[in-house]
Amino acid sequence: MIQPDYEGGSIVNLMRSLGDACGAQHPLPYLPLRGLKVSPLSTARNIVLLLIDGLGYDYLLENGGGGALHRHLHSRLTSVFPSTTASAVTTYLSGLAPQQHALTGWHMYFSELDAIAAVLPLKPRGAGQFDAPPGTLPRRLFGHVPFVDRIERRATLVSPMAIAQSEFNLYHSGRAAVRSYRTLAELFGQIEASLRESAAPSYVYAYYPDLDTLAHTHGVGSNKLAEQFAALDAAFDDFLTAIADTDTAVLACADHGFIDSLPARQIDLAQHPDLAATLARPLCGERRVVYCYVKPEEAARFVAYVQDILGACADVYPSRALLEQGWFGPGEADPRLASRIGDYVLVMRDDWTLLDWMEGEKRYHQLGVHAGTSAREMFVPLILAGCAA
Repeated sequence: MIQPDYEGGSIVNLMRSLGDACGAQHPLPYLPLRGLKVSPLSTARNIVLLLIDGLGYDYLLENGGGGALHRHLHSRLTSVFPSTTASAVTTYLSGLAPQQHALTGWHMYFSELDAIAAVLPLKPRGAGQFDAPPGTLPRRLFGHVPFVDRIERRATLVSPMAIAQSEFNLYHSGRAAVRSYRTLAELFGQIEASLRESAAPSYVYAYYPDLDTLAHTHGVGSNKLAEQFAALDAAFDDFLTAIADTDTAVLACADHGFIDSLPARQIDLAQHPDLAATLARPLCGERRVVYCYVKPEEAARFVAYVQDILGACADVYPSRALLEQGWFGPGEADPRLASRIGDYVLVMRDDWTLLDWMEGEKRYHQLGVHAGTSAREMFVPLILAGCAA
């Protein structure tokens, strides 16, 4: 069980160091990243942060030998808790730990809406849409300042066309320019164009989701994932050559790694009606880290059932205990955080997952999963290339 190293070894600390390098007026409230010198970054004309969704540290070591990403490997970092896109990408886009940004998983209960929503698309679980004017939900549900609005440099966000104009993405783009792309070649082309068009020192954040998508569908050991990783690695190498004259520090990192969970290790709540009867709401969070809202009178029965029936598959914690132990980050918590992690948290062991389905919800299969506390999920690589390497 790997706990995030918020004392200098996590992606939260990386963002503190990048904030310092980019001239943040007020330092982020965390320690700088151990082993990363800020001065070479701060003197670079351009800083690029490429977020490779789903690229675990172990996967890079096992599959990247001889490639550009492995060749420029700087160090191993921990993700945040939970080790999932909704929480970790928000850390990259805000500079904050989940303790402060309070986005805690794919599905979250928002008391402001009295509803469970998928955070990144901002859609309710099940069928339908929220009845809210465009752009208003992020302002109601998010309370943090985008990272790009904290820094002095000219900023650009490069995102897949499918999500570039999403409400989540636009909120976190702040004052930055937004560029979109469809192909891997266009991703790096848009980054390079942004660097060459900037008349002032710049910061570019770029997001690449395809490894995550393939790992979910085909698994960590699949040929499809390996082929896409090889294509990314080659494109990254070509990109470094193309921008060698631009005085650019290039960092690449990830939000989480992956494990596979075979169907026999996937627990459907429908097969445990006695457990379901103790719940006040559908499950929230992730399949590997599950937030449970329990009927007050059923708390003892809920805990007993998990320990007696699912004890080999999951550890159960009062949610307040994980807050007190610092799993979501150091410092003062956003006042909404406690309501967004339920009464109890189930942290799944080994390769187990737990899921449920709501009426009207499209069912889908996932082989590759993340969000848990295993080393393969929690550890991500930091790659450093260019003038600051």
